[in-house]
Amino acid sequence: MRFSQPLASALLLAAAGVAQAASSWSFDDGSLSIAAKKGAEGVKEKLNAKSPLSKAVSLGSADTLKVALTAKDNGKGKRPHQAFVILKEQDSGLEAPFPLNTKENGKAVVQISQKEIPAPLLVSTKPLKASIVIGSFGSAQAYNGQVFDIEIKTDPNAPAPQYEKALRYGQKPEIYHIFRADPKSPPKVISLFFALAVIATVPALFIGWLTLGANLNHLTKAMGAAPLSHASFFGSIIAMEFVFFMYYTSWNLFQTLPVAGVVGAVTVLSGTKALGEVQSRRLAGER
Repeated sequence: MRFSQPLASALLLAAAGVAQAASSWSFDDGSLSIAAKKGAEGVKEKLNAKSPLSKAVSLGSADTLKVALTAKDNGKGKRPHQAFVILKEQDSGLEAPFPLNTKENGKAVVQISQKEIPAPLLVSTKPLKASIVIGSFGSAQAYNGQVFDIEIKTDPNAPAPQYEKALRYGQKPEIYHIFRADPKSPPKVISLFFALAVIATVPALFIGWLTLGANLNHLTKAMGAAPLSHASFFGSIIAMEFVFFMYYTSWNLFQTLPVAGVVGAVTVLSGTKALGEVQSRRLAGER
């Protein structure tokens, strides 16, 4: 079966487009090694881009972890724009990236020791998840896969790593506002004592008038000259005392102020005429 030239060209272009669309980053020749301190046996493992190691590797306080691989784009060794080994703490989700030193042919390597790992990850009670991220510009799909776990073994003779948790913005617990309790009146015994003390001044006032020789004859003259003014003035004084009593017992400020304003206006208007009448009699020589 033979294809015509235009049809063959179209098929070749379509196949190239499919191959380009299916292009993706990965790695090969991956290896993990831990150079332990003197006298201890090191660890060497092969890394697979498709499946992680079955067991976690231990990283001691004096050990150095080395990851080596060859980054490949669609099966060809190539230097990517970004290549990292990322360690992740499982509970908090905190991550620490370690860039791979990559050559033009895609060969890359990175070395990690405990002193380079942030303190929040060192104090983790669970193994750290180690992922490899490889990506670059273009249409090729980046690689991001978890390849092994690291169990941190800190030095028991050294002080434990210390750190302060960073401030994170997020949802906070709901705040239930508790309003202050309404102010309470003083004990009734104290209130009654002062109320009786105030009432006792009334008879004391009349006794003082009789002792000093108050002239009650002017009462009839005052009521005859300006009965409405004197009655309103005296009544407004009593009414103001009643307003204060109601505010003390049951009224609030918004109930008290309007009534006090009306009573005060009556006091000022009637008091001006009532006291003016008294002044006129004093100027006439009446005692």
